[in-house]
Parts: sequence; C-alpha cells; structure tokens
Amino acid sequence: MATDRDLFAGFDRMRREMDELFGDVFDRAITPRRAGFTPRVDVYYTQSPAAAVISIDLAGITLDELSIDVQGRIVRIAGRRPPVIAQGRVYQQLEIEHGPFERIIELGVDVESEAARANYVEGMLEIELPIARRNLQTRSVPVSRGEDDTP
Repeated sequence: MATDRDLFAGFDRMRREMDELFGDVFDRAITPRRAGFTPRVDVYYTQSPAAAVISIDLAGITLDELSIDVQGRIVRIAGRRPPVIAQGRVYQQLEIEHGPFERIIELGVDVESEAARANYVEGMLEIELPIARRNLQTRSVPVSRGEDDTP
C-alpha cells in the first residue's frame, strides 16, 4: 500500500519550532566554539582617490585594545568587545558576541601602508589604504657591448 504522505514531513516543522523556542542552544552544546567572535567585513576599491577600503562592523568594541597592522597586502585587525555584565539580569536570549577577535584580510593590490587612515564612527571601523602607484615612466636603459666588459 503506497502512501502519498511523507512520514518525516512533521520533523522539519518541529525542528524549526524547537529552534525558535530554544535558539541555538543545542548547536552550541554539540559544536565546541572558540572564544571570541568574527566581525563582518566589507572590502572594496575606489578610483578617486585610488584606495582599498575595509569596513568592519565593531559596535561596542574597546578602542584602547584595537590594533591594525599592515604588512604588504595583508591587513590584520584585532581587538575585543567586553561582555556586558549586570546584576539582576536573567537572559532569555544571548546573541551579541563578545570577547577577542582577529580578522586577517589579504588585499588584491599593493598599498602604501604608511599612508593608511582609520576612522571609527557609530560602530563601524573604516580603514582606507591608498593603492601603491606603479612607476610608469619611460626610462632608457644603456646597453653595453659584451667586449667592453672584458679586461
């Protein structure tokens, strides 16, 4: 006797309802998490002025502990967001991540690291790195005769 009814159809609905009720408690218990968090990053390039720009969502971070290092095409951004600790709170849901973070971004162009600028406004950190200018000047290269170089 064939049936058109899927025996497991109700499980997906039940799983969604459990996820809504308990959040991701089960995933956190099963999957070990490393300390800290990973902030979201946008990287884009501008033409005028020619620059690589990194925007990173860092609302609530401690600026005193923020560091930005540039080595070649690699940009390392690290810091921490302190936890909010308050007496008398009973949390129903905890989604705002805190703790240390580190993002390493490899740019697609060479940049002038000594001219980099960073600005933190309303929870967004924006790092502007001018693109290194290539030397496009024509240069005459003298050619020597092989016999002139011999003693």
